[in-house]
Amino acid sequence: MVATISSFAFRLIRWGLAATGVVTLILVALIATPLQHPPELASISEARKLVDYANLPALQRFEGHDGTALAYRQYRPAQPATDRIAIVIHGSSGSSGGTIHALSSALVQRGVQTYAVDIRGHGSSGTRGDIGYIGQLEDDLANLVAIVRKDNPTAPLTLIGHSSGGGFALRVAGSPIQNLFDRTILLAPYLGYDAPTARPDGGGWARADIPRIIGLLALDKLGITCCDHLPVVAFAVPPNSTSRLVSTYSERLRSNFGTHRDFRTDLAAASKPITVFSGTDDELMDSSKYEAAMRSESPSIKVRLLDGINHMGIVADPRAVSVIADDVAKSEVSSR
Repeated sequence: MVATISSFAFRLIRWGLAATGVVTLILVALIATPLQHPPELASISEARKLVDYANLPALQRFEGHDGTALAYRQYRPAQPATDRIAIVIHGSSGSSGGTIHALSSALVQRGVQTYAVDIRGHGSSGTRGDIGYIGQLEDDLANLVAIVRKDNPTAPLTLIGHSSGGGFALRVAGSPIQNLFDRTILLAPYLGYDAPTARPDGGGWARADIPRIIGLLALDKLGITCCDHLPVVAFAVPPNSTSRLVSTYSERLRSNFGTHRDFRTDLAAASKPITVFSGTDDELMDSSKYEAAMRSESPSIKVRLLDGINHMGIVADPRAVSVIADDVAKSEVSSR
């Protein structure tokens, strides 16, 4: 009996040591695999030149659940306003004061009161390239909506997201907070690395450290989240641009700022109207595949492709922002 117990105890010890060894090897691999930055992607950088920043509103602040001061810009219509309000979310690496300002300006010119947010981990919100936990971005967005609703309790509220911000907007559209919004508009949304619309390496915009991501996911399965702050994706930003752009994402920011693992689960859970806009010349996404990819899961989704528009042009080119802003201002939306 004693021999049996001793044998079992030794086996447990060996299993424990083996598991510890596996975890140690994973941790070593996480540190040993450096993240490689891709070269600057000119089509992204050049889009900034299309935008007039003369009327950029000053940053304002609201608090996250953890007390962190988060940033947004409020665009108040000068002309008689519609009853519409929009919350605009930038793409990966960006901020409310980036290229997406062109779209925010077009919206307010049509009487749509607009709130452009610096998503936590970007711009002037929190620690650049990182967040505290997966799900924190949804919590932050709900806090911003509470600010908006103080003065506008019933106005129809449209959520608009571009690129990774579009993926996150889709995540929200299928989440427990989806009823905060009356409608969602996705602009060239990033639906995941293995989505039908994805191009290799995001068309040259992003480079992921796949071994590190796999290692972190393996640790997460074991309940170990100590290293989720490590950078896992690098973006093709210009040199010396870190004062306004984010060059890398941590694993937890990468996981939260986009759709869930399979974008189809977000589509299946969404109950409010969704419209997709993208350009036929999008160099980061294969826009020709949006309709089949999204309408196969949700036939009611509207997909519009704009001729001659590339990835950043969808929020910066006057031809595109005019179409999108008109749609937000004039499309039928049920008020609360």
